[in-house]
Amino acid sequence: MSTPGRGLHGHVLESLGPSITAGEYPPGSVLRTDELAQRFEVSRSVMREAVRVLESMHLVESRRRVGVTVRPANEWNVYDPQVIRWRLAGADRPRQLRSLTVLRCAVEPVAAGLAAKHATAEQCAELTECALGMVAHSRGHKLEGYLVHDIAFHRIVLNASGNEMFARLGDVVAEVLAGRTHHQVMFEDPDPAAVTLHVQVAEAVRAGDAVRAEALTREVVVGALQELDILSPEG
Repeated sequence: MSTPGRGLHGHVLESLGPSITAGEYPPGSVLRTDELAQRFEVSRSVMREAVRVLESMHLVESRRRVGVTVRPANEWNVYDPQVIRWRLAGADRPRQLRSLTVLRCAVEPVAAGLAAKHATAEQCAELTECALGMVAHSRGHKLEGYLVHDIAFHRIVLNASGNEMFARLGDVVAEVLAGRTHHQVMFEDPDPAAVTLHVQVAEAVRAGDAVRAEALTREVVVGALQELDILSPEG
């Protein structure tokens, strides 16, 4: 998972970014960088660096004689992992989780089917290792350990698909999985059926069974969507 920055401008981003994505600065709001530099007790150069990162995410734009303006939400780079993290931390979390999980439903089954055709022996071995790691951490409230293996599992599937567009969604999926865990949108122990499905996906990919790998992965992501109905229903 990526981070927006380190040091002082990273500190500014971790406060300002969530405020923008939460709507505390509505679209069209003008951010006075001098005032913000004073508020965060940083130099103007640090503030400019923070603004450059926010611009790269399309959260704000700088205009001569106007200043730094907050852009409408439909212009944000919603695939940026940090934007996803900020939005999942806000009040709009249920809708965000649902939107991202629907994206997973559209992409990951197809990626798994392709992985069954293209995965290397090394990737198959790594996938099996991750699935077994998920099994080992699926009891006793070991969600953080489970998360590490879960993220790695889905990254491997996306990478093994051989499709570079799918592979680039690894960070997006990682943020969804992390967001569910860190915001308690998970059962205390993962659903045993979901854990078993991951093992079966690994087996199908290793066996080169594209149809089965796709079908099983669809069960995984549709199950995740159904869990949201219970744990994080939209208001």
